[in-house]
Amino acid sequence: MTTHAAPSSATRDSRSAAPGGALSDGRMRITWIALTALAPAVWGTTYIVTTRALPPGHPVFAALMRTLPAGAFALLAARQLPRGTWWWKSLVLGALNMTCFFPLLFVAAQRLPGGVAATLGAAQPIIVAGLAVTVLGERLSAWRLIWGVSGVVGIALVVLGPQAQLDALGVAAGLGGAVSMGLGVVLTKRWGRPDGISALGLAGWQLTGAGLLLIVPALVLDGIPAGIGTRAVAGYAWLGLVGGLAAYVLWFEGIRRLPVTPTTLLGLLSPLTAALLGHVIAGEALTPLQLLGFALALTAMSAGQLAPPSSRSSSRKDPS
Repeated sequence: MTTHAAPSSATRDSRSAAPGGALSDGRMRITWIALTALAPAVWGTTYIVTTRALPPGHPVFAALMRTLPAGAFALLAARQLPRGTWWWKSLVLGALNMTCFFPLLFVAAQRLPGGVAATLGAAQPIIVAGLAVTVLGERLSAWRLIWGVSGVVGIALVVLGPQAQLDALGVAAGLGGAVSMGLGVVLTKRWGRPDGISALGLAGWQLTGAGLLLIVPALVLDGIPAGIGTRAVAGYAWLGLVGGLAAYVLWFEGIRRLPVTPTTLLGLLSPLTAALLGHVIAGEALTPLQLLGFALALTAMSAGQLAPPSSRSSSRKDPS
């Protein structure tokens, strides 16, 4: 009988350090960036689906329908329940990423022009960069901050109009939503995922936790809309299964695999997708200034995925 010895750690290290291994890692990172970017792109459909398919005036109920049914479906599919500290961690993450974020988003959208609300939401990468320093102990990257600010400017050019007005409560809600989800993203990175638990299971825990926290506010504040028809059911299903479950599975897995601050820059795709759908479906015109904003936001999103120039130059000098 011929036995085969397992490769030593030195052999494995040499393979991973080889150019082919680095190239493979680079391709895998690009793949996960592309997959993770699908989540905010799908979230960009929320406005058009909400305005064209859902009953008006029931934002908290819409948030409930976006979370609890999809979370219950994920729990049945994954057959994995939280254990130990993950019972309260799931509630905290669900509250930050969804329960608090969705209503604050709707309040901002109701009290502010859509462009102002989208611009405040685009500040999330800057907020995450600051939170990553305090929560994750990361160094503050001027490179990422520059592109974060550039992304906000790009989104502002795309969505802000001459009639944009500020409302104190709306601005507070918009910034509060960005802080809420930003903290949720950073804690998702810090806490990771328990061994043996799938991304579907983790998303199911958070969606279910968020939905449970939304039941009472939804019924008390909104009630159940009258006359929910086929179009509304299809809209809820899209927001829940695609914009909720599928998008969050990709988002949480991307946060786990990729650096947190540049990953949040992918969120710029959400308002860009919304503006593009407004142009294609609603016939809204895009001015040259808006196209410039598109280019700036996409450049910021792409450049932010790169390591700072100082890190790249030092890695070339010291390949170890």
